[in-house]
Amino acid sequence: MRPLYGLFLLTFRELWAKKVVLGLFVISSLVLLVVTFALNLNVVEGSLQGLRLFGQEATPAPSANGQGASEGPQLTLTNVVVTVEAIVAGMAYWIGILLALFASASLFPELQAPGRVELLLSKPISRMQALLGHVLGVWVLVGILTVYLMGGTWLIMSIKSGVWHPRFLLSILLVVGMFAVMYAAVLLMGVWTESTALALIVSYGLIFVSLVLAGAESIGPLLGSVGRPVLWGLYHALPNFSEVTELVVRLARDDPISSWYPLWSSLAFGGVAYGVSGYWFVRRDF
Repeated sequence: MRPLYGLFLLTFRELWAKKVVLGLFVISSLVLLVVTFALNLNVVEGSLQGLRLFGQEATPAPSANGQGASEGPQLTLTNVVVTVEAIVAGMAYWIGILLALFASASLFPELQAPGRVELLLSKPISRMQALLGHVLGVWVLVGILTVYLMGGTWLIMSIKSGVWHPRFLLSILLVVGMFAVMYAAVLLMGVWTESTALALIVSYGLIFVSLVLAGAESIGPLLGSVGRPVLWGLYHALPNFSEVTELVVRLARDDPISSWYPLWSSLAFGGVAYGVSGYWFVRRDF
């Protein structure tokens, strides 16, 4: 356990030296400050009487049995809370994961640099332990920052409104899990090519492809007998990053989820990518 813990600390120190941890922490803190001070809720006896965002005041729509009731959804306290939490969850999922991938993509290629990797492997530690310690360090650090941002948002909104919505916290697991899936692609390319640029291109490319694959049901009928199986093969084999966005938002909004398949298929891709990465790293000649 001690070698594994040492590699975990080494990964954390490398990210700290690159000011990555500090930068992501500052961004998360700014979001929490906006939620704390820019959004003011006027709550009277558990009901929302009005809200102010960046100094602009809005009032809730009157009830259906009141005079001058407006058509459309009412601006209720619960709606405001889950909407703010869903927005933060969506930001953490897309912007947070993209920034975290950019920040951590260079770590493993640098670890394999001539001289450095030989020094590391000369220690009483196996190659698989070295790989596992690095991966756990990145996962844990991203997990801590995600809990800080999303957990802080949940706590602030719950205290300000009195609406405690614990299901929102489950979306944290999806954000960290999908980062781990996409980092598997980064790690795989890092082991194979030792190129940070190519690792980022591939991981971001998979995210872009997922936007196209999300419309497979609409695109599939337009393709021929050859293109249709290829499309669905890619849909089932590659991470469904775009579709998991809906799962994150639905958890944040406490809406029902009809299918978890996009998440399970993405986790399967990540497991295979980590397995191949470990196999190549163990067999490489350094």
